[in-house]
Amino acid sequence: MTDIPSIASATAAPTTGISVDSSRVTSKANLKEAGDKFESVFTGMMLKSMRQAKLADPLFDSKASDTFRDMQDQLTVKDMAQHTPLGIGKAMTEFLSRSQPDLNQPPG
Repeated sequence: MTDIPSIASATAAPTTGISVDSSRVTSKANLKEAGDKFESVFTGMMLKSMRQAKLADPLFDSKASDTFRDMQDQLTVKDMAQHTPLGIGKAMTEFLSRSQPDLNQPPG
């Protein structure tokens, strides 16, 4: 019989899944980028939800047209978030910046 080490005896570092490093949110550029991405994700979820609420069966329905429509929606959502935002990304950015005292002080 071979001696196989047990998994329980392995000395692995415990992981919590949540990073306590908040250095990435200490710049306004990173915070704005996160707000823009959040706006895009939120708008995408909203558009996807609207697409799932079908009011009628399409005349020509195929997996290919669904895939193409999803790709088109992703580009539309990205453009909407950049050019005509709903404002939820800006609200999130302002909320998070209040918890960062370094970002609230005027430069100088």
